[in-house]
Amino acid sequence: QVHLVESGGDLVQPGGSLRLSCASSGRTSDDYAIGWFRQAPGKEREAVACISSANGVTFYTNSVKGRFTISRDDAKNTVYLQMNSLKPEDTGEYYCAADSPPTISNTCVMFGRYYDYWGQGTQVTVSS
Repeated sequence: QVHLVESGGDLVQPGGSLRLSCASSGRTSDDYAIGWFRQAPGKEREAVACISSANGVTFYTNSVKGRFTISRDDAKNTVYLQMNSLKPEDTGEYYCAADSPPTISNTCVMFGRYYDYWGQGTQVTVSS
């Protein structure tokens, strides 16, 4: 079992920054890949970014490339999502999820159906 807890969501103005955290317990964080997903009201859930176990391979959805950075601190069993230059369309509930064991070794996947454990979510609202 992997238990995930997100934090860091807030109300922020357009152009602002937030850092989301995903703290894991139950296994050390290098046993699985982590993905960040978001869901806006009335929209489908979408993958935002993911990071592999061990070698730190990362992927981003096109709309956040150059603005968001995913990273992991295995000593703290925590994965971060640094979000800069936030836009109103980034608004949504953000979830982290664990792919455990990793679907594909040494990489991560941007499809929620491959993720086995999910956190409860943290709300990000970008508005003036």
